[in-house]
Amino acid sequence: MNNHILNHLPYKSSFRFVDNIISLNEDEVIGEYTLKPDSFFYEDHFAGNPVTPGVIVTEIMAQIGLVVFGIFLVLKELDLKFLENDSLFPLLTSTDVSFHKMVLPGEKVIVTSKKQYFRFGKLKCYIEMTDSSKQLVAKGMFSGVIKEIHK
Repeated sequence: MNNHILNHLPYKSSFRFVDNIISLNEDEVIGEYTLKPDSFFYEDHFAGNPVTPGVIVTEIMAQIGLVVFGIFLVLKELDLKFLENDSLFPLLTSTDVSFHKMVLPGEKVIVTSKKQYFRFGKLKCYIEMTDSSKQLVAKGMFSGVIKEIHK
């Protein structure tokens, strides 16, 4: 339903951490991602006992909760008059994240982001990540801007 937004993400396959957009509106986005056991960051983090690095957990939260949401809001603001040769460039400006649970290879996580404000091109969201049993993995406040680049 809302997965057309994924076509606008600026990430390649090895660094795109969004599988599906479950729900998306002007106030909230909910998306999911399943961590692939063969991902590059598990090889050495930690050898013999792989755990998802906090920076990857943060990146998943940012991609779903800030970038997908921001692109949706920018496209809505532009009334979907976005040209094929244009691109949107996300810039994360700040995060304040607390971690509550480890994420292991193969686990599915669900990210819920609630808009605090979107004005003057800046988006601020409260974002939570849970595992498939609805246990809290991480939560925090994220801010960023989505710049439109004309080619």
